[in-house]
Amino acid sequence: MSKNFVSLAVAGAFLALGAQSAMAAPDWAKVGKSNIHVFHPGASPIEWLQGKGEHSGASGLKKGEACAGCHIEDGKLSLDTKRLASKEMEPKGAPKTLTYPVTVQAAYDATNLYVRLTFKAPTGGFDHSDKDNEVKATIMFPNDKVPLGDQAGCWSACHEDAKGMPKGKEKTKYVSAGALDLIQWKSSGKSVDGFVADKRNMEGGKAGASAEGAKAGDTYTVTFTRKLAGNAVLAPGKAVPFGIAIHADNAAGRFHHVSFGQTIGLGTDGDVKAAKQ
Repeated sequence: MSKNFVSLAVAGAFLALGAQSAMAAPDWAKVGKSNIHVFHPGASPIEWLQGKGEHSGASGLKKGEACAGCHIEDGKLSLDTKRLASKEMEPKGAPKTLTYPVTVQAAYDATNLYVRLTFKAPTGGFDHSDKDNEVKATIMFPNDKVPLGDQAGCWSACHEDAKGMPKGKEKTKYVSAGALDLIQWKSSGKSVDGFVADKRNMEGGKAGASAEGAKAGDTYTVTFTRKLAGNAVLAPGKAVPFGIAIHADNAAGRFHHVSFGQTIGLGTDGDVKAAKQ
């Protein structure tokens, strides 16, 4: 074997090692933490948010304001929890825990974004119809073509005619334009790489996404990995909108806790600041 061949082989090995290092999972002990509070939204679709007689923030939405601008103060939720638990907002039955915090961390490299959620999933929910999964954790990223995607977060895909809503039919979540990347972890061990466009698709996502999670004591830790490319294109120097949804206590459908629309800043300011790897 020639010396040149050996040198090339060694160089190739170092390049491969370097590529693997660049793609390695983040050292979460060195990544900052943010708290995002999730809450049970009840049967409140995007049409309710836009209804002048029902939601006082409808005029703000029309002006381009974001839901989080009114409902998050100093990192804490500003909500009428009595109304959240009312029959008006949840005709079938509100959960005992209406809001709770989720610790969020994020990091990125040249190819991927990594998002880590840590939370204690509450019990005492109304619905327990998902017998296979005690918990499901989901994050969604709307692209810039989704109407109200950067203002209302996942509400942009939640409509009054969707299955499970009081006026629901056999429709899933959907948007009239654009798409949202949907990544989900199920406590049964399954991972979903999907998207929401004219309907919800639980496979066929464009973000090359995966998710893994574990429970230690009463605390869940879920880590999502997605490529910077996707329906929502992420890039260093950009703050990208995203949202969180968690189904706890074997809940299904709309019986989840969600966040308002938030942002992850890749090398720039955001509600969650992603650390460069």
